[in-house]
Amino acid sequence: MNIQISHLLERNYRTAGLAGGSSFYLAMRILGRLQREAMFEVYSFCRAVDDIADSDEPREWRLSRLADWREDINAVYSDVIPTGLKLLAKAIGRFSLRKEDFLAVIDGVEMDAAADIRGPGLAQLDLYCDRVACAVGRLSVRIFGMNDNDGRVLADHLGRALQLTNILRDIDEDAAIGRLYLPREALQLAGIDTTDPERVVSHPDLGLACVFVADQARDHFAQSDRIMSRCSRRIVRAPKIMAEVYREMLEEMVTRGWSAPRRRVRVPKSHLLWIALRHAFV
Repeated sequence: MNIQISHLLERNYRTAGLAGGSSFYLAMRILGRLQREAMFEVYSFCRAVDDIADSDEPREWRLSRLADWREDINAVYSDVIPTGLKLLAKAIGRFSLRKEDFLAVIDGVEMDAAADIRGPGLAQLDLYCDRVACAVGRLSVRIFGMNDNDGRVLADHLGRALQLTNILRDIDEDAAIGRLYLPREALQLAGIDTTDPERVVSHPDLGLACVFVADQARDHFAQSDRIMSRCSRRIVRAPKIMAEVYREMLEEMVTRGWSAPRRRVRVPKSHLLWIALRHAFV
């Protein structure tokens, strides 16, 4: 493994362990030790490749580092463990995590590294969500212990719900770095004839495009609820916490509205803790 990548992975693992106020951290803390350790390894991998894609380095550097990661993941599955990936390899073996899901995550962040995404078509946005969010979900549900059928469907719906909520929450921050994830079809529906991020986020009809995406997220949350309602409550504790927190953020954004300046929506730490505690003891 490239030394820079190894240090980045180690730093992100420590960051994950210190992120006590995040919904991810609280959801993972209710898991058993082996599950929790595996989830933090997956999280660290995702943070490492995402940080590469979001860095200020030239695109060629970013793509090269992601190619290094692809080689390292392939090596792990060939029983040649690169430096720094011993714990991830243990998690992979213990929970039978699939190589194609790790590679899908790399493919997803590579979409950001290769070019700034601006007004993607619905099909491209769906592919992006599948790679950067649902693939992580497919790794996670195996760690949670869900069966393949329910687990995969939950990952596909909840991953999309969470990612679409992230897109709406981060719309101004993304525009500031030249990215726009609102789909072209939503922009057209709102009568917005540009994909320039700064022009879109200042457009008076931006709300129409955001409501389009919010409705999609709501549909995926509803599908996720239906799946989790038929599963053992103990197995779906962590995804239920994530779903509840992100759904609250989504609904608060809808209530807040989309006119500038937009207050960034956050769930208070005390409320995060309350949500986690309600699902912890089942």
